[in-house]
Amino acid sequence: MITHTQLRFGFSLLIAAGFLTAQSIVAQPVDSPEKGRLDIAHLFELGSVSDPQISPEGDWVAYVVSRENLEKDQSESRIWMVTVKGGDAIPMTTKGSSSSHPRWSPDGKYLAFLSARDEGKTQVWRLSRYGGEAIQLTDTAQSVGSFEWSPDSQQMLLVLQDPTPQELATKAGDEEAAEKTPPPWVIDRQQFKTDYVGYLDRRRTHVYVMDVGAAESEPAGVASQGKGQSDAAKPEEDSAVAGIRQLTFGDFDDSEATWSPDGKRIAFTSNRTEDPDSNYNTDIWTVSSTPGETASELTQVTKTPGPDASPAWSPDGKLIAHTTITNTEAVVYGTAHLAVSESAGDETRLLTRDLDRMIFSPAFSPDGKRIWFLLEDNGEQNLAHISPKGGKSDRVVRGESVAYGFNLGPAGEIAVLVSTPQTPSEVFALKGSKLDQLTFTNRDILSDLELGEVVAVSYPSQDGTLIDGFVIKPPGFVEGQRYPAILDIHGGPQSQYDYAFQFEGQFYATQGYLVIHPNPRGSTGKGEAFCLGIWQDWGGTDFEDVMAAVDDAIERGWADPERLGVTGWSYGGMLTNHVITKTDRFKAAITGASATLYVVNYGHDMYQRWWAQELGLPWEPEARELYEKISPYNAVENVVTPTLIIGGEQDWNVPIINSEQLYLALLKLGVETQLVVYPGEYHGIDTPSHAKDLYERYRDWFKQRL
Repeated sequence: MITHTQLRFGFSLLIAAGFLTAQSIVAQPVDSPEKGRLDIAHLFELGSVSDPQISPEGDWVAYVVSRENLEKDQSESRIWMVTVKGGDAIPMTTKGSSSSHPRWSPDGKYLAFLSARDEGKTQVWRLSRYGGEAIQLTDTAQSVGSFEWSPDSQQMLLVLQDPTPQELATKAGDEEAAEKTPPPWVIDRQQFKTDYVGYLDRRRTHVYVMDVGAAESEPAGVASQGKGQSDAAKPEEDSAVAGIRQLTFGDFDDSEATWSPDGKRIAFTSNRTEDPDSNYNTDIWTVSSTPGETASELTQVTKTPGPDASPAWSPDGKLIAHTTITNTEAVVYGTAHLAVSESAGDETRLLTRDLDRMIFSPAFSPDGKRIWFLLEDNGEQNLAHISPKGGKSDRVVRGESVAYGFNLGPAGEIAVLVSTPQTPSEVFALKGSKLDQLTFTNRDILSDLELGEVVAVSYPSQDGTLIDGFVIKPPGFVEGQRYPAILDIHGGPQSQYDYAFQFEGQFYATQGYLVIHPNPRGSTGKGEAFCLGIWQDWGGTDFEDVMAAVDDAIERGWADPERLGVTGWSYGGMLTNHVITKTDRFKAAITGASATLYVVNYGHDMYQRWWAQELGLPWEPEARELYEKISPYNAVENVVTPTLIIGGEQDWNVPIINSEQLYLALLKLGVETQLVVYPGEYHGIDTPSHAKDLYERYRDWFKQRL
């Protein structure tokens, strides 16, 4: 439910020349009648830009461009490099094998990255700044999850999950064991499923350190944790092979690892409570990176009862900035604030208590005087900073745009990923109060297309609450003419539509539809109380809010009330199911990866903590009453709208059983319906040929009925 699947371009990029003001970025609609229209083929032409990284000298930015390759039926990512002065981008990795996560060595000699070459596991590779072929640095049985250079460039921290028996057998060259029929899953955990993985065992993710010098002569490998179990007291030397040392142990998962400025300690995020599967309480921890010191040297930096995450060291190593959710009763609806904690674990201070907005990705400035972070606010996502002592924050990149990520250079240089409604994300250099665009990945494609104008709207819901959202007008829109309209509901529900390029919305608009993108209660961007507005009431106020969005578009004279469609994915699909059980106003519906009879999901999907904390345990009478009250399946006899139902075969986020039940119910009720299940897909439809098929079905289902 939590993840909103807008398929590849529900994030953003930007296209413009020269300098833009960082305080306010406004996209201008393209209105040339000679331009073409966005179509399905463009899904496989547009590049997705991500992960900008500034070189130690501050003169280059490495970044990733991902594209969907329809011919190979897989995605492919390449690393590129551009100077901070602009100019032509230079490809750093070759076509044919995906590469990602570029990271410069602090001494400026190398660019390392992750890649799975020759159909092997994802490993760390290294390119010399002086030229030559990439060199493989790691050779682990399992894939490397992430890595980071040490400050002296002599070591790397690695995040690795314990290998499976099959991975170990493959690594050992034991083909017979590797091809042996897998044994049954033996489940003894409360959290025993997750999407894109399936059943969970006791294999855990931990932090390791690799000696780069040892890996230069021979790629570094790592031994197993016995039988794939994380042993809380496993001796460090048992897992040290070819220059890799394990630093964290136990029946816990560790993530977001990052070096201290002096290279002596590593901070990471982990839930190390007595039963991690029963709560959301992650904390920030540090561990010594010195050989001979083991997990007994762990320091617990934060001790709050809620989730703490995204650790970032101050330049002097005394503080760690991080996000924290203070309202533990709000579960996944809680606002993530910015906090700083003493790295010794003595004190935590909340810096944004009065700023009731979501905070992401904190990072200290090189001089330690500011903490930079991303700030989500009512359709925008800003780049802002605040003093480590607190006070008023300053939003530097703001306005009708979305800052998706940023990276700080050693002398204060800043590279920012920015998107607008008309352009996907591109890399910009922030220079004072101006943004200088560095990459133009999609300029040639978009310059030939006429996109729909995106308009921000506000309107009262049934109870008077002000709701905000966006409307995408079809290209060539004529004021006074009514258009068939599609209510497109976002997932989450804890997310928001914003000033970012939306491929799906633009695709509908260029098919001639007015596209309605509301941010109903349950959305982020307007504070914790607004997000909690659907607590134990799914399909209540949020239904009223999305219907108010439709009424507003009709009242403005834009939408044709006789030609309305509704769609959504994940929670957007769940709310779509509520819509079609509560009203007959829509002539067509498409519900993707949705839930219908909620009690079926407890113990079957990956949200056992969420279900229990918000609705209770389903065998308890009061809780069961809640499950049944808010389940759209229990009003399915009211549906008359022709409904296309879509899902992934292996989705453990919102399992396909929900779509199957809804389909059979509508079929038995005589409602026009069809069920489409994509083989091998999880919560998102990721295979390019399946994505193409999906968009064709979107197009045809609405075209035939609207």
